[in-house]
Amino acid sequence: MARTVTDATLLTSLSTVETVLGQHAEEMGHDFVPYRNHVYRVVNLCVAIVGDRTDLEKVAVAAVFHDLGIWTNKTWDYLEPSAALARRYLTGGEHAKWIPEIERMIIDHHKITPAPATPDGLVESFRRADWVDVTLGMRRFGVPRPFIKSVYEMWPSAGFHWRLVQLTLERFRAHPLTPLPMVRW
Repeated sequence: MARTVTDATLLTSLSTVETVLGQHAEEMGHDFVPYRNHVYRVVNLCVAIVGDRTDLEKVAVAAVFHDLGIWTNKTWDYLEPSAALARRYLTGGEHAKWIPEIERMIIDHHKITPAPATPDGLVESFRRADWVDVTLGMRRFGVPRPFIKSVYEMWPSAGFHWRLVQLTLERFRAHPLTPLPMVRW
């Protein structure tokens, strides 16, 4: 399903990502760099899956907010808080009409099954991009391994994946019946 992917110029600096993350740097503490790198990996992977940069700003907004509720709301059940942050960011601005799609991108990004939106749409492409990153490329959805490798060389894990393991274990200790509340079917 992935379009042709090349190692064309990787996206390395997006003002939306830098501005939003800068506003939350203190809350994120040591997780700032690992999460920023995750955001850039997801953006690059999503753009590669979509095949062009037409909707780059939408992808950047969804990516910067998609897991942010972990830190702003101090919860592992973070989909709704993350979507709420994106909604507040977009409300009243020139991109307010994006709210429903950005919310779906955030809410559905951990779905096990394909997102109900258009199979080639941003919601599904974003879901696939996040899965590629979270699984360290074990799930590729057609994205070539060399491209994934180049994304990781530019934006290394920096402990992000280990942090996910730690947060999962903390959640499991406190809520053994719902260790992964963000995973949806």
